[in-house]
Amino acid sequence: MALPRSFLLGSSPFITPKLHSSSLITKHIPSLSFSLSSTAMASASPAKKVLVPIANGTEPMEAVITVDVLRRAGADVTVASVEKQLRVEACHGVKIIADALVSDCGRSSFDLITLPGGMPGATNLKDCEVLESLVKKQVADGKLYAAICASPAVALGSWGVLKGLKATCYPSFMEQLAASGATAVESRVQLDGKAVTSRGPGTTMEFAVALVEQLCGKEKADEVSGPMVMRANHGVEYIITERNPMKWTSTDSPKILVPIANGTEEMEVIMIIDILRRAKATVVVASVEDKLDTIASRKVKLEADVLLDEAAKSSYDLIVLPGGIGGAQAFAKSETLVNLLKRQRDSNKPYGAICASPALVFEPHGLLKGKKATAFPALCEKLSDQSEIENRVLVDGNLITSRGPGTSMEFALGIVEKFFGREKAIELAKVMQKPRVQFRFGELWRLRILD
Repeated sequence: MALPRSFLLGSSPFITPKLHSSSLITKHIPSLSFSLSSTAMASASPAKKVLVPIANGTEPMEAVITVDVLRRAGADVTVASVEKQLRVEACHGVKIIADALVSDCGRSSFDLITLPGGMPGATNLKDCEVLESLVKKQVADGKLYAAICASPAVALGSWGVLKGLKATCYPSFMEQLAASGATAVESRVQLDGKAVTSRGPGTTMEFAVALVEQLCGKEKADEVSGPMVMRANHGVEYIITERNPMKWTSTDSPKILVPIANGTEEMEVIMIIDILRRAKATVVVASVEDKLDTIASRKVKLEADVLLDEAAKSSYDLIVLPGGIGGAQAFAKSETLVNLLKRQRDSNKPYGAICASPALVFEPHGLLKGKKATAFPALCEKLSDQSEIENRVLVDGNLITSRGPGTSMEFALGIVEKFFGREKAIELAKVMQKPRVQFRFGELWRLRILD
């Protein structure tokens, strides 16, 4: 009998918890001005208006996760480009199409303006005079403003809107943040008055949920975070379970196909693409639609590299599907994609899926036969074998599956570990958000026999 392995991620820096307690957001209490009555009134108030500016060089995880989570909460989010065109080339070759130009938003009013990080994206945001004016007016009007990663130091700090406030940012920008007049602290999410700041890609989900809490109240924040399969507590050990271990082989740069469609879950696909490209994998993003532009589940507009018919002419070391109900349904209807997946399986090459796709694509097409898998909790009843559905990430030989947005980083780093080894996975996790304590990816093993 094959023994599965579980590798433990101690105090993981990249999983984002559900915000159940105030300990997850560091609040500078003397500056707080949120009334208890605001939560009760949230349901009766109109949708909160939010501006998320993006630029060439923006960190795509920080932009897309923030937009996705805020839209889940019912916010009216405008993604606005500071460039001269709507399409921006974010970090790691991710192409995002904005809803508007920042230059056209100068006369608009927002309940929140929140800046993603990334370099040179943060610098490009800082250099936008219209955006600077909007943020300074936001501060003068006593409204919420926020930034993550490099942007608290590079943009907000340069504009002088963090003077005298406690704030955090990406570790390598802390000195610049302090030089701007802010009190630089190492909190994962820091709230001081109307300013909310955070550290990097690995803290973005909790940052976004914190913004929901400030805009719409804690009840809405809990409502949003639950279905994302977020962890209840930060700092616990995370387990990726593997049974029937096999070595995943490839060239120095594994070639990985990531299909997208209208209705794809944008957080999941962006985290997969971003992390795998950070690892120097050759990632091909292919649209199953009849054009490159797709509209994801929370209306984030993404541009693929190629159409699937073109991508299907090549072979891949891994084919991995993001979730999202609409996207998974489109995948299941794509004869080209299903045939690719079946050839991948028959060749004993790795393939994987997260969220809705294991249940709506793999299961009905027989791609889980003889395999253990997990999926989005509400769809696990569709799996014929439900014996291991509680695993956040499950590897069974050449198959890897996972549960949802809150497990996407674990899922992507699990793929990195299989192709590149644990040291690379550790390196990437540290880059995405320097951990408070050293964490271990696969260095401890717990064997257990599965029935």
